[in-house]
Amino acid sequence: MRRTVTTVVLLALAAYLGLCIALYAFQRSLIYLPQPRAVGGAENLMALPTADATVLVTVRPHAGPKALVYFGGNAEDVSQNLPSFAEAFPEHAIYLLHYRSYGGSGGSPSEEAIQRDALTLFDLVHASHPQIAVVGRSLGSGVAISLASQRPAARLVLITPYNSIEELGQKQFPILPIRWLLQDKYQSWRYVSHIEVPTLVLIAEHDEVIPRWSSMKLYRQFKPGVAKLEVIAGRGHNDISASADYLRLLGQALP
Repeated sequence: MRRTVTTVVLLALAAYLGLCIALYAFQRSLIYLPQPRAVGGAENLMALPTADATVLVTVRPHAGPKALVYFGGNAEDVSQNLPSFAEAFPEHAIYLLHYRSYGGSGGSPSEEAIQRDALTLFDLVHASHPQIAVVGRSLGSGVAISLASQRPAARLVLITPYNSIEELGQKQFPILPIRWLLQDKYQSWRYVSHIEVPTLVLIAEHDEVIPRWSSMKLYRQFKPGVAKLEVIAGRGHNDISASADYLRLLGQALP
C-alpha cells in the first residue's frame, strides 16, 4: 500500500513538473500570436533603426507637431487601423508598430525586445512631432504605459488594459508557480506612479479576455486627476473598436 501511494505521488509530481516545463518552454507562443500585414504597401512602411532585426512600422506621414503612436494586441494586425485612424485624426502623423514577427517584421517577440523597439520608435517620431499621443490596446497597453513612464508623451490612452500579465496568468493557472515561470510579465502597475500625462483608460463593458477587476485595479493606482475612465457599452474585448464611441473618445483624448 505504501509503495502504491509513493508511486502515485511520484507520478503526480512528474506530471506537475512536466506541466511546468511545457508552460515555460511554450509560454511565448501563448502570449504572442503574430499576424500578417493586410493594409498598405511599401509607401506606408518604415523600418526602425534596430541592429538585431528588421522591425516595421505602418505609417501615415503628416507634417506638424502631432503624432499618434499605436501598440496593438497580441493577435492584432495593426495596419488595419490605418484607414480609420487616418480619417478620424487628420492632423496627426500615424505610426503603428508591428511587433517582431508580426506584419513582416523579423526577429522574435519578447517583452524586452518590444519595449526597446517602442522606445526607439518614440525617439524617432519625437524628433519631428513633439506632441505624441501614445495608444496601447490589450497587450499593447503594457507597452504604452511603460513607454509613457520613460518618455515625454503628450497623452496616454490605454484600451482594455490589465494590471499585469503575470497576475492574469496566475489566475488562469492557480496551481502553477507563474511568478517563477513567466518571462514576459508586463507588470503595468509598476509604472503607474510615474505617469503624469493625461490618461484615458478605455474598457469594454463585456470584456471576456481582460477581467474588469484587472483593468480597474490598474486604474485605481493612478494619481488623482491623472486618469479618466470610460466604458464602451455593449462591447467585448475584440469588438470594442467597432463602437461609434471608440474613435470619438480617442479623438477627445488626443492632444
